[in-house]
Amino acid sequence: MPKMVVLNQAGKELHEITLADAVFGIEPNQQCIFDAIVMQRASMRQGTHDTKNRTEVRGGGRKPWRQKGTGRARQGSIRATQWRGGGTVFGPTPRSYAYKLNKKVRRLALKSVLSEKVLENAMSVVDKFELEAPKTKAFNEIIANLEAPKKTLFVVSEGEDFENAFLSMRNIPTMMMLTADGLNVYDIVNANKIVFTEAAVKDVEEALA
Repeated sequence: MPKMVVLNQAGKELHEITLADAVFGIEPNQQCIFDAIVMQRASMRQGTHDTKNRTEVRGGGRKPWRQKGTGRARQGSIRATQWRGGGTVFGPTPRSYAYKLNKKVRRLALKSVLSEKVLENAMSVVDKFELEAPKTKAFNEIIANLEAPKKTLFVVSEGEDFENAFLSMRNIPTMMMLTADGLNVYDIVNANKIVFTEAAVKDVEEALA
């Protein structure tokens, strides 16, 4: 079972905890991770692309010239698809790109990326985030104490008082904070390091074990 040293905000070691093998100690499944990321990125797409077909383009109601006798090719509308300014054939229309993965695949993907971060020594645990007031400078000191690199993901528990910590770090562009129930594969993979609070670790283990 993987073990992790719990630090305080000052970066001092407090005690050691044992992580659940079923969540943080499995063999990462790369295919599940890939599928989960593709699904999540597809869901992010706006899908607002739109083109006009020949019925939607303004004008073109009358026949441009008579059917026979002009020597030119027959035409029914100046908004037919072969005309400049005509409608588009089979162009994109607004749609949702979102789709669902099986729950087992999503859970396995999440456990796989968490286990991968443990294997890469890219995860640490703090006891809690405690700030008297929302100050970016104060949170920058915590980041320095924890030796957190750019693109660090902080994970807190819904039951904790993390409002000051969240308000303090949201002005730092390379950092992100999520609650344990909002944890997702894409944000974990995108982060260089994950910093959990002790309560958040328990929440994740209860949800995924």
